[in-house]
Amino acid sequence: MVKAALYAALLLCALHAAAGRAPANTVRTALVSLCDPAKIATLTSDRAANPRVRKIAYWLEVARQQGRDPQAEMDAVMEAVGWGGTLKGELTSKAMVRNRIIAERLGCLDEEGMERMRRGASPTVKRGPYAGEKLHVDHIIPRSVSPALDLVLANLELMPASLNYRKGRKVGQRQVDLANKLHAASALSASDRDVVLERQIRGYDGDES
Repeated sequence: MVKAALYAALLLCALHAAAGRAPANTVRTALVSLCDPAKIATLTSDRAANPRVRKIAYWLEVARQQGRDPQAEMDAVMEAVGWGGTLKGELTSKAMVRNRIIAERLGCLDEEGMERMRRGASPTVKRGPYAGEKLHVDHIIPRSVSPALDLVLANLELMPASLNYRKGRKVGQRQVDLANKLHAASALSASDRDVVLERQIRGYDGDES
């Protein structure tokens, strides 16, 4: 059993090291594929974009380990997918870079966490008051409020499981601000934006994010 555990640890280290040596074009190609709007549009199941968010955080960390700026990398990816210089591209780019930072601050970028995120799986929080919890993908504007945003990367944020459950279907000023920005970016219709605004006015609490 000890030998098996040692082998597993060595394997994870090897995978992590190999990722750090991935050619720059491999990293860029992976990120472009994960962020490609045409590919995302083909997803059909609920929360189907969630694994992509974890994979994007993984590849941005690989880029950072190679000495490249994650924000500059994501900006280049937005150019490649045709969103360069647009508000939609800016919102998406900043959201994905923020997710890498969240994963880092929560201690999810160790060998085990990196290997799980490479496969799109949830890593375990290793640092802070939420240590031991799974790192979920939260819909900033809840799916129950705006199903149209289920696959919009700019609406997806990494969050410890208990915080995700606690947030539920609440709509506050952050959700309203994002709804207005997504509408301005042509990522959310006026009618769907108004639903978010109305939900804030009426107030609602629930258990689905």
